[in-house]
Amino acid sequence: MSVLTYPEAIGVGLMQGVTELFPVSSLGHSILVPALIGGSWKRDLNVSAAGSPYLSVLIGLHLATALALVVYFWRDWVRVIGGFISSVRHRRIETVNEKLAWLLIVATVPVGVVGLALNKFFQDALGTPIVAAVFLTLNGLVLYVAERLKRGGSGRRRAGDAGIEEHGPDGEALHPDEVSDRRITAKLTWKQALVVGGAQILALLPGISRSGVTMSTGIFKGLRHEDSARFAFLLATPVIGAAALLKVPSLLGSAGDGIRGQVLAGSVAAFVAGYVAVRFLTKYFETRTLTPFAIYCTLAGLGSIAYLSLT
Repeated sequence: MSVLTYPEAIGVGLMQGVTELFPVSSLGHSILVPALIGGSWKRDLNVSAAGSPYLSVLIGLHLATALALVVYFWRDWVRVIGGFISSVRHRRIETVNEKLAWLLIVATVPVGVVGLALNKFFQDALGTPIVAAVFLTLNGLVLYVAERLKRGGSGRRRAGDAGIEEHGPDGEALHPDEVSDRRITAKLTWKQALVVGGAQILALLPGISRSGVTMSTGIFKGLRHEDSARFAFLLATPVIGAAALLKVPSLLGSAGDGIRGQVLAGSVAAFVAGYVAVRFLTKYFETRTLTPFAIYCTLAGLGSIAYLSLT
């Protein structure tokens, strides 16, 4: 009998696609929600259960979310990859695209190294609902503190943005994404990119959001909300994509027996949810803040702690 039903797979896929990009922690929700629902969901979707394929399924679903990010940002990735090739070919880092490419590489290194070394330890030792609820609460506090301590004000124009050129050599207005890239590359130093990327290490803790800590750190370093979100989403693509690709082979082997159809259905759901989520959030952060997500995570975390402690 399958340990993963189609309704469970589709439900988890939708949840993963949304919560991976919303600053609310996909892993935390993937652990907490089944435990709170109970019944077959609690039994089938248990990360810490011996021999459970659930963790491999979750990470496999990340691949669909990464693909959604690639589809949404495909024009940006064409420019970034072009900038990387140009930088290597000419041995320089001069243009916006060249610097953005290397900022993403520098920011990816910390979580890549630590993730490979300690990811299994964090998940095995901390993959329980009550722990996820505690870290979800802390995630809310991190988001709240980031908003209170952000540098440069909260308006659409921050200190230091006034000198960013918003027109090309021909005088035509640049695409907003290109202007955002100019602000990001002008604001972030190599050391700051390392710090922003390194913040993702905290997302190895279930309940701590990758996009949330990345955005919070970027905002604290002076980026606008929309620029911080954009950098976080671009940065998430290679990180979650690479992690997913490491797990996909196991799903093609014995670990995937009896659940490949369900995983495919969940992946489709995760792709759709991820695409809708990133489209919504890129617009949302043009004018709004992390505060609503901070409130949600804090209340959801505390509520889950109370409920789980009584059951």
